Amino acid sequence: MIEKRFGNNNELSWIIIHSEREMIDKQLVEDYGLDKELVSYALDKNERAHFEYNVKLDRLLLIFNLLDITKEDNYYETTPMAFIVQQNQFITIFNARNAYLLEKLENYLANNTVLTCQQFLFASLTIASKEYFPVLDQLDRDKDMLNAKLRKRTTKQLLLELSDLETGLVYLLTAGNQNVFVLEQLRNHPHIQKLGSIELEELDDALIEARQLAAMTQLDSQILQQLSGAYNNILNNNLNDNLTILTILSILLAVLAVITGFFGMNVPLPWQNEPQAWIWIVIIALVLWLIIAQVLKLVMRRQG
Repeated sequence: MIEKRFGNNNELSWIIIHSEREMIDKQLVEDYGLDKELVSYALDKNERAHFEYNVKLDRLLLIFNLLDITKEDNYYETTPMAFIVQQNQFITIFNARNAYLLEKLENYLANNTVLTCQQFLFASLTIASKEYFPVLDQLDRDKDMLNAKLRKRTTKQLLLELSDLETGLVYLLTAGNQNVFVLEQLRNHPHIQKLGSIELEELDDALIEARQLAAMTQLDSQILQQLSGAYNNILNNNLNDNLTILTILSILLAVLAVITGFFGMNVPLPWQNEPQAWIWIVIIALVLWLIIAQVLKLVMRRQG
């Protein structure tokens, strides 16, 4: 656990707790006036973005989706971080996947005047949303490069990379939408509306960034879905073309098989005693083969 002071005369405290290293024991809960249910929400790695406000204790718990900058399965995921604001304390419960934000928050405190814990909270949410944008820009460039490669040659490996991009954007889109939803709820909360203009301005900035993030991920996700659908249709068309070619070849080869099959039977046939009869048989077979090929070609044109 780390405690830092900020605000006028250092009357505000920032408590930093590592969820995987610190022992969230009874003593720690009692020291900061927390409860087990609140701590369970803060420690849940799969908790969705939401907030809870306790009017009696004047305590705000907010779970916010942060970007996980480590790519474990070839795509980005998100991880929740817990923020607790009560009286003059700002508590942050983080894990190894979102620890990078702490340095950003320290830089913000060093370069800006922070008067209240609520102001620091809303500024933290703005910083957290801005961390998504460089990754989205990189994903957009990757999408363009991948699309250019797929136009030249559609391979299984490239399609798998396209699938990874699409999967990662689903995580980002879901997290972005949840962040917007929780910030809109927070903005409309009666207690939050009573805050000062500085805090509300910071909250509005956080909401603007979250909405922009959601809009960008929505657009990129739709583009990837269209690309995936387009290449899926292309593969289906290629498969149909291949099956059509194989069907035509099987029909043409069947003509030769039928003609030659007659002469393999133990029945009287014309030219069976002629030494040069095979030449005429081959010529007749080729003529029939060309006629049937032209007929099939004409039928395929009309269907196309």
